[in-house]
Amino acid sequence: MKIWNSEHVFDHPWETVRAAAMQKYPNSINPSVVGVDVLDRHIDPSGKSHNHRLSTEWGLPSIVKSLIGAATTKAYVQEHSVVDAAGKTMELKSTNISFTNMVSVDERLIYKPHPQDPEKNFSVSSYLEGLMASTISSNANEGQEAMEWVTHKLNAEVEGLAASGGVGRREGA
Repeated sequence: MKIWNSEHVFDHPWETVRAAAMQKYPNSINPSVVGVDVLDRHIDPSGKSHNHRLSTEWGLPSIVKSLIGAATTKAYVQEHSVVDAAGKTMELKSTNISFTNMVSVDERLIYKPHPQDPEKNFSVSSYLEGLMASTISSNANEGQEAMEWVTHKLNAEVEGLAASGGVGRREGA
């Protein structure tokens, strides 16, 4: 079993990064995820939002495909997230639910404002896995690029609405 950690600073406020994390897939940076379904969403008595989602068609490395004897295989990942808007923290936990007898990957991401610059957002990622360290490292970089792509897309949408007179510019965006 291997543990892999990563840290990244997004040059965007927490609210923008939180919104991007919830809209991260599908995207053009990492086309291996074709869809995300919300299975459950609720707010607990303390005001925290809990989300349970299912992602489909995670791209499997060729080594894994050869091990399981499949040319094309759909893989499913479940994600649980807890968003504390008041405390400005978001925690995402993802794990594969396909092929768990051959490989298991548990991912934990935490998003929170940067301690020295609250206008930026800090994320800490950790992966616990049984087979694919280099693939996970590559996917983490793609995930960070995808988050940047989505935050820029969200900011452009807000600016487009503001220019058309539909909405005021978001604070910090």
